[in-house]
Amino acid sequence: DHILAAILFENTMERRIEDRLTADYLWEVKGIIPILKVDKGLAEEEDGVRLMKPIPALDALLTRAKEHHIFGTKMRSVIKKADPAGIKKIVDQQFEIGLKIAAILEPEIDIYSPDKAESERIMKEEIKTHLSELPEGTKLMFKLSIPNKHGFYSDIMEDPHVVRVVALSGGYSREEANERLSRSPGLIASFSRALSEGLSAKQTEGEFDRMLAQSIKEIYEASIT
Repeated sequence: DHILAAILFENTMERRIEDRLTADYLWEVKGIIPILKVDKGLAEEEDGVRLMKPIPALDALLTRAKEHHIFGTKMRSVIKKADPAGIKKIVDQQFEIGLKIAAILEPEIDIYSPDKAESERIMKEEIKTHLSELPEGTKLMFKLSIPNKHGFYSDIMEDPHVVRVVALSGGYSREEANERLSRSPGLIASFSRALSEGLSAKQTEGEFDRMLAQSIKEIYEASIT
């Protein structure tokens, strides 16, 4: 009732739930869109950013993803400092690969960066430049850090090429991430770190399920304000 989509690791895609492929179970049973993480991690920091490592055999992975009924993909890189050259490299790389594979673009900005707001400003201008050059009908999604300024990405959301902008929690506690999200109109959650906060393998199944359900409900409510 509260979840639009789930991002899977490659090995999760290969598994089965109740004798169905994971993606089929998510969509056919739960009505949840399955998305695959395709990046292979981050390169070392250079020019204040960490680009994605090369993604070998990407075409083969996408072929398998299609066979496993995956809807879309996502890939993450990280901005550490407000370095215009580095941020341009991040956005260029995200668009270059993203346009080939219909991806969710995720140029994360480190929430602990001392110049986070300036990084957001530079990154948004780079994104807008790329969006202005896209052919009509091209559609993308973005997964971005919750901005310092509320409503900062509203103009990105209104671009006809943008299906949706979702927010990563980025290391904020769930409470703080939800509070910040609730003050950003149109932005919805794609949390992992904040979602898993408090969950433990030592909990009973009932304890685990109750905490997860409550976390999802709180994140959902912050997303619809």
